[in-house]
Amino acid sequence: MGIVNVTPDSFSDGGQFYQAESAIDHGLSLIKDGAEILDIGGESTRPGAESISKDEELNRILPVIKGLRKIDQEILISIDTTKSVVAAKAIEAGADIVNDISGLTFDKRMAKVVSKLDIPVVIMHLNGSPATMQKNPHYENLVGEISSFFLNRINVAKAAGIQSNKIILDPGIGFGKTMVHNFTLIQKLNKFCELGFPILIGPSRKAFIGTTLDLPTNERVEGTAAAVSAGILNGARIVRVHDVKEMKRVVTITEKIRTAA
Repeated sequence: MGIVNVTPDSFSDGGQFYQAESAIDHGLSLIKDGAEILDIGGESTRPGAESISKDEELNRILPVIKGLRKIDQEILISIDTTKSVVAAKAIEAGADIVNDISGLTFDKRMAKVVSKLDIPVVIMHLNGSPATMQKNPHYENLVGEISSFFLNRINVAKAAGIQSNKIILDPGIGFGKTMVHNFTLIQKLNKFCELGFPILIGPSRKAFIGTTLDLPTNERVEGTAAAVSAGILNGARIVRVHDVKEMKRVVTITEKIRTAA
């Protein structure tokens, strides 16, 4: 899953692809590099980020989705949003998947909208909101609490009519987690696999890598590669990354190791 942030303020690439034309070009470049899903986001979810209006979000993402779909009818497109109206308009414009960082909690209509659209949904765990999530995140039992959250949200999804085979889980690396929490989540990822749903992880260029290696965002490719490889070996089946060409190579080798006879 390649990342296309149509935002002025995302932590790693904010402003680089803010104009629709540059975002479309970037998406096409990621497809060429081996992306199988493009994750289009119009609202930054970096630590401390404030929410924007649905109209602003739609103005950012719709031209990009429509532009990409016009050029490539096969690529899977996910819409990274917590707003049901944005999700519905994005799917109408050509997106295929909803990636909700709030795990269907911010917008109570989201589960019903996803059910009606009959599309896959990524349910992510988030502690708080982007504006508050990194203010002393605390857990009594990290894996247990996230597992309980997932079970609750899976029940909400199913009650709304979302089919089990349409649900993907994301433990939310970097979303209301300390550095130690993030490493623990990657190590214990197989515990979430026991719930019986595909697992997505998004460690790409994040602060836990930068802090550990004392490196800026644009020099975290090796650290990201290590996290991606370990995540796959521990059960991840979708990886959300900025550096698609490099991570595609990492995934290819890791999969050979994982599936070796």
